[in-house]
Amino acid sequence: MSGPQLSRQCPDKARPRARHASPLQLKSKNVQHERTVLHIFLTKEAPMSNTPGALIAMSGGVDSTVAAYLMKQAGCRCMGATMRLYQNEDLGQSRFHTCCSAKDVEDAAEVAFQLDIPFEVVNYTEEFREKVIAKFIETYEAGGTPNPCIDCNRTMKFDKMLDFAREHGLDYVVTGHYARIEQDPATGRWLLKKALYTDKDQSYVLYVLTQDQLAHTKFPLGGMDKPSIRKIAEEQGFCNARKHDSQDICFVSDGDYVGFMERYTGKYYPDGDFLDVNGNVVGRHHGAVRYTCGQRKGLGLALGAPVYVCGKDMEKNTITVGPESELFKTTLIAGDFNWISVPELTAPMRVKAKARYRQVEQPATAYPLENGLVKVVFDEPQRAITRGQAVVLYDGDVVVGGGTIL
Repeated sequence: MSGPQLSRQCPDKARPRARHASPLQLKSKNVQHERTVLHIFLTKEAPMSNTPGALIAMSGGVDSTVAAYLMKQAGCRCMGATMRLYQNEDLGQSRFHTCCSAKDVEDAAEVAFQLDIPFEVVNYTEEFREKVIAKFIETYEAGGTPNPCIDCNRTMKFDKMLDFAREHGLDYVVTGHYARIEQDPATGRWLLKKALYTDKDQSYVLYVLTQDQLAHTKFPLGGMDKPSIRKIAEEQGFCNARKHDSQDICFVSDGDYVGFMERYTGKYYPDGDFLDVNGNVVGRHHGAVRYTCGQRKGLGLALGAPVYVCGKDMEKNTITVGPESELFKTTLIAGDFNWISVPELTAPMRVKAKARYRQVEQPATAYPLENGLVKVVFDEPQRAITRGQAVVLYDGDVVVGGGTIL
């Protein structure tokens, strides 16, 4: 596959300098289409020196903005970059209120201009379609519930962007994630730790980072809370100081993921049967991909007592529903594991584990299986363990590793 497609820029001698024009002034000369927004904006080159260089992954939000500000205040050679992952119009979306939108690119460039750092938009739309959107659809069609943010971190933000940083002579990728990275002095391994303010902790979606990526990544917000970050942004007069946080699924801004899948693939997901736990037909559903394990609302069933989605058979296009007690299980099997605090799991390990983003981690034991699989047995039954989601293992505030629930 070919490398990233960089947004078209002016020749070196003709690149606009921050003191000559603002990005919005430049934009006014290129208004023929939103896809060309800020495509010629690049501030002065970062001088080459022994000073550590940092590529700031700028989403256009307040978190990455303050991360950029803090790295520059720390004396790093900074460069900003925004990943173009899709075109809003191609997905039938507004250019506002979505992550990675044209408006986000404008905001990121505005901040880069204010900080007087180089800025580029890197086009990864093809890779994003292949590695994130395609997997998102495949997981739903196979009966799972995907987490595209994790896949984006794995294949885009900390893979492609680190390559891009190295190509530009920079040492680190910097993001606005709420987590911490430290090196274990005893083992030399790089550790991923929870944010100090656990209400914003994002370590669950970062378990995919490799040792090389952790060694070349900075999370300057890991010890900060959101009000402090917004206060810095307001004091510096950044345009996005009060900008709302982005959607969880950036390319499905309205929450209708099945509608997105049907538009994107041209497929129609047909109706099928609801079954009770004994296999009896109790109603009709509107496509098995529309339902996820543990779901109660939107079933359209009146069975005299509340029922929940307990299982799906995608080949037969049936959904099994039952009482909430059917959702509780103590055991899961996970694959595609990435180990962080240890090189591998060779014996049973006591951990705390969480099987979904908003869950509080629970006491469990992790057992190594053949072919790199891991069995996690919780001390107490857990509700709605779901295929396609991640299970992440913790030792205190340290991420031991994580994988995908099978």
